[in-house]
Amino acid sequence: MKYTLTFDQYQQGLEKGEFLGLSCSNCNAVTFPPQGVCRECSGTDLEVTGIKGNGTLRTFTVIRVAPEGKRPPYVVAMVEIDEGAWVIGNLIDINPDDADMGLIGRSVKLGSQVAKGDIYSTGDTRVITFSLI
Repeated sequence: MKYTLTFDQYQQGLEKGEFLGLSCSNCNAVTFPPQGVCRECSGTDLEVTGIKGNGTLRTFTVIRVAPEGKRPPYVVAMVEIDEGAWVIGNLIDINPDDADMGLIGRSVKLGSQVAKGDIYSTGDTRVITFSLI
């Protein structure tokens, strides 16, 4: 299977501060982060599209018992980006003890940071982060 946007290309975009997703030619849905098929119709006729990098925080959880190699506490959030896709990542620049239901519906800006590899991964990789606007 030939991928329209490879993981390496996606990671290189994040390094440059660019968010690359996929737009479906069949239903116009945007898939972000990119995957092999459209998130809505499972179509494979996809084109690379830029993501503006803004969204709305829809839900979150505070991680207090973390996997090996991670330092709790931290906030994991799910955000609906302006293009319609839902994205999971870490909400940064907030004290996890201050996270409350008032965060729901807040506007956020996407970013990325390097996550160190652990015993379960193949090495360091860039991951999505969110900052409150």
